[in-house]
Amino acid sequence: MQVRDILIATFCAFAWGFSFVVIKIGLNSFPPLMFSAIRFLLAALPLVFFLKKPDVSWRIILGMGFVLGVVKFTLLFVGLSIGASAGLASIVMQSQAFFTVVLVALVFGTRPSKQQIAGLFVAFSGLTLIGFTIETGAGSLGLAFVTLAGLAWAISNLIMRRAGEVKMLNLMVWVCLVPPIPLAILSVVFEGTDASISAIHGLNWSGFAAVVYVAYIATILAYAGWGSLIQRFGPNQVAPFSLLVPVFGMSTSAIVLGESFGPLQVVASLVVLVGIALVIWKRNGQNALVRTS
Repeated sequence: MQVRDILIATFCAFAWGFSFVVIKIGLNSFPPLMFSAIRFLLAALPLVFFLKKPDVSWRIILGMGFVLGVVKFTLLFVGLSIGASAGLASIVMQSQAFFTVVLVALVFGTRPSKQQIAGLFVAFSGLTLIGFTIETGAGSLGLAFVTLAGLAWAISNLIMRRAGEVKMLNLMVWVCLVPPIPLAILSVVFEGTDASISAIHGLNWSGFAAVVYVAYIATILAYAGWGSLIQRFGPNQVAPFSLLVPVFGMSTSAIVLGESFGPLQVVASLVVLVGIALVIWKRNGQNALVRTS
């Protein structure tokens, strides 16, 4: 990889890490389900009219749209809205690597290596340690939602695996067509039309910037860059850059939101990163995960 490619991979990691902070800011302007619905609507339109449908079945597009778009992001947005720290959420979301390896073993019968098993144990230990640092209440419930979002992300990884080698940007744009209507319905049912109307009337620049960022920067631009790197260099060279996502997530949440992390939380986060590194790094040049972001 050239310097330019390394910068692109680092930018993608930063875009996804910083998105946890942006989502937290956006939730001050939007109810979580409405926020997520608008995000996917903007990400799909108008690009879906210019990008050809990927050569995959509608079953895969609908499956990814529901699991990744509706389930995962509903759990993530709600978790952040009820008190989960943006920085810790960026770490806990990486449990998707843990869940992916376990699900691949269960569904496809692929046995994890000894190194991966060790990584799973280390990562799980770190996540458990993070759990012990959170007081019972909204914060712990929020992180529980984020952990479930990681599980949903892992399930979507399995669906994406069945898609084979496709253009990531095209796939993501068409997948983004699926969530807006289900999320809008859920928003009306659980958040009410009054909350949506109030959010629109009271929309400020920070709320507008937040929804634009997560739709176009964190979704379209970052996935386009990441997908192009995967196609050119393969997952074994690109996937390790995903370890920078929680690094950027925690650092930007501290700078922008003023979140503070105790020594035990920092140590636990490092333990999680070490575990994930063991899971996704393999000496034979093949990565355990088809996608890591």
